[in-house]
Amino acid sequence: MDLHSGEQIIFSGRPSWRSTLEFYVGGLVLAAAAGAIAAFAKNTGLGAAVGAGVFVVVLIVGFLKRIGTHYVVTNERLHIRRGLISRHVQETRLERVQNVNTDQSIFERVLQIGTVDFDTAGSGDYDFAFRGVAQPEKVVAAVDRAQRAMSSGGQTPLGEPGAPPPQPE
Repeated sequence: MDLHSGEQIIFSGRPSWRSTLEFYVGGLVLAAAAGAIAAFAKNTGLGAAVGAGVFVVVLIVGFLKRIGTHYVVTNERLHIRRGLISRHVQETRLERVQNVNTDQSIFERVLQIGTVDFDTAGSGDYDFAFRGVAQPEKVVAAVDRAQRAMSSGGQTPLGEPGAPPPQPE
């Protein structure tokens, strides 16, 4: 991401590794089912190989999805980049953000992850959300600091005492 002059990064991160646990558990169930079907159809050795192969694919896909997603909050913009080979980039100016909401299931609260959803002015046609971020309340606080600094005319929301930017996991 190219920064404008005077633009500072407040938060930069990826989905937490904990956000992929649900995907991996589902993949483990799929791998066990594929292995059981292969074992029933042919033999136990083939079933174990098929199950292990499916689970390795699930691990690789989960890792690539996580690594291929990058979230950035600056004192001017929100930026989401997805993809390693093909890219999908979403970006909006901070002044367009009207509401910032967090969503956490019980499972996500235990893992301290969640989704930060941004409602932006005039853009109801797509979803603008940071999914699977660790400690979503810190992302909300970072955006709030940036918006307050912008509305007061300040250039650096990082200057608030006791409010360091959240670090990615």
